[in-house]
Amino acid sequence: MTMNLDHLVNFKDKKAAYAKLVKEGASVDAQAEAYDDMMDALNGDMINEVAKQVDTKLETFEANRRVDPKITNEEIKFFNELTTETGAKNEIILPETTINEIFEDLTTQHPLLDALGLKTTGLRLKILKSDTKGTVVWGKIFDEIKGQLDQVFTEEKADQNKVTAFVVVPNDALEYGAAWLKQFVTTQITEAFAVGLEQAFLTGDGNQKPIGLNRNVAKDAAVVGGVYPEKTSAGIITLADAKTTAAEMGGIVRVLSRKENGKPVVAQGNTVLVVTPGASVDFTAAAMIQNVNGQWVFALPFNVQIVESEFAPDGKVIAFVKGRYDAYTAGALTIKQFDQTLALEDMQLFTAKQFAYGKAKDNNAALVFDFKPTNPAKDFKNPDTTAPTVPPVESGE
Repeated sequence: MTMNLDHLVNFKDKKAAYAKLVKEGASVDAQAEAYDDMMDALNGDMINEVAKQVDTKLETFEANRRVDPKITNEEIKFFNELTTETGAKNEIILPETTINEIFEDLTTQHPLLDALGLKTTGLRLKILKSDTKGTVVWGKIFDEIKGQLDQVFTEEKADQNKVTAFVVVPNDALEYGAAWLKQFVTTQITEAFAVGLEQAFLTGDGNQKPIGLNRNVAKDAAVVGGVYPEKTSAGIITLADAKTTAAEMGGIVRVLSRKENGKPVVAQGNTVLVVTPGASVDFTAAAMIQNVNGQWVFALPFNVQIVESEFAPDGKVIAFVKGRYDAYTAGALTIKQFDQTLALEDMQLFTAKQFAYGKAKDNNAALVFDFKPTNPAKDFKNPDTTAPTVPPVESGE
């Protein structure tokens, strides 16, 4: 059970700052410092959140269950023994129930990972691709078979990459009990992995990381040093008016309705557009209509879905078809106590490790567009960052 992300306000701010540096191509040191700030903020927010709720140490199974109804006897034993000499010095595998919760939180709390259909699998991963060929031949019920549907299977090498996160646990938290300690560990692993996976699945260059949706994966793509080139823009999305918006959405769905080899795929109802936070408002404004009852109703043509991500490139829209990108985490999720304090006082530092794979099924599974809305949503400036932005009220005089 991870903590409510809505309460982790400092973490959300630092996450946005880290994503901004990543998209701007800041130096490795600058990104590393921002990442550390982000995780420090996460840790601080969690400490504050737990402090509001902790009354006494959770010593019994019943007490732990009141905090986390899903916690099992195995998890209580595991987290109670996490910092002992016998377990934490070597890599230890998290209980399967804990791993399942982390994976569930990755998809339920992060819409992009859900839309990509993130799956978990064993350590060894093979990608099998198939295309149906042949035709159906009609005839009498007892006639000999005159046609056959053949499946042509191809196996693709699936190079997995290790994703590692640091987990910082205050020594005070060790006294709270297994349920609270589980929250500290799982929340940090979930959020650290989510940041890494979203970034890689969207814009990863393929060099010791997944190949992002914005990368050219055509067979003749110029891959240099393991780095896949970025896709060329497929056009401009303007959302100029209702008719233009419908035409632009229809054009996106139509071009995504074909595989790279020309064979059809159902894109209508399965197309997702990934945009930076706030950009979805422009789509909402363009597709908002008022019905006969005076209610405002939003519906993009062709059931196109909008998903926001801080790691989506500014001024771009990444479009993809659900089920056409292979996104996997693989292998057992292990943690290990780190052998250096890194100047952290009164803290326990762990590393969490798993493997991940990501690549589009072919080069027409995703497209990149320039986003230049003709009539963007009104840009109100907020003079007071501690208060919500409210448009001025006209007196009507």
